[in-house]
Amino acid sequence: MSNTTTVQSVDRAIAILEILARDGATRVTDLAVELEVHKSTAFRLLAALEQGGLVEQSGDRGRYRLGFGVVRLAGAATAQLDLSRESRPVCLRLAEEIGETVNIAVPQDGDAVNITQARGPSAISGHNWVGQRTPSHATSSGKVLLAFGALRLPAELTRYTPHTITSAAALRLDEIRERGWAAAVEELEVGLNAVAAPIMGGDGSVVAALSASGPSYRLTKERLAQVGELVADGAREVSQRIGYYR
Repeated sequence: MSNTTTVQSVDRAIAILEILARDGATRVTDLAVELEVHKSTAFRLLAALEQGGLVEQSGDRGRYRLGFGVVRLAGAATAQLDLSRESRPVCLRLAEEIGETVNIAVPQDGDAVNITQARGPSAISGHNWVGQRTPSHATSSGKVLLAFGALRLPAELTRYTPHTITSAAALRLDEIRERGWAAAVEELEVGLNAVAAPIMGGDGSVVAALSASGPSYRLTKERLAQVGELVADGAREVSQRIGYYR
């Protein structure tokens, strides 16, 4: 299948979801007419969406409606939006207090993905981490997500700098759980240090990590413990804001 055909199929599948959201249960023939495609094409697209749980057949024979898979996706998107919104004031305050860049990262497909960022007054880099995937073993956020079970440790630990930890035992995930925060010292980039702490969801599981990062000459090894406690306090506040109570 060519790239053009694939994109066209995706566009049509999205159009089907929009039609069903607008009209409710709809016949295949009506969908085909609105999409200006053959009925067999509409059937094929519906079958793919049905397999993914995004549409389902209604009680009326030949009619389709939105499936519960859409609810699942919407719930995940809403949760991430809630996390981003509720964490924002905490991130801004911490960025001002610590003077460095503060991020929120969530687990996704084995990596830590940053969803929001606040830059402190001392931050000298204009680098935007939002939307970027970062490796779990080489970042403070990733280590937190690994330590608390939100991510699984990959079989092979890639080395990014001379300081990257490439041994599972050397990550000391049990110590991170006990201490309540993790640090990364020039492990992803030379000259960049970071600390992170876990954010708990309403059910008590770790859903994200709050981190502070900055240049190693300013966010020094000696300063990591102090900043780690500040980040841990901030992460606990975000946890409470999104519904976690202990």
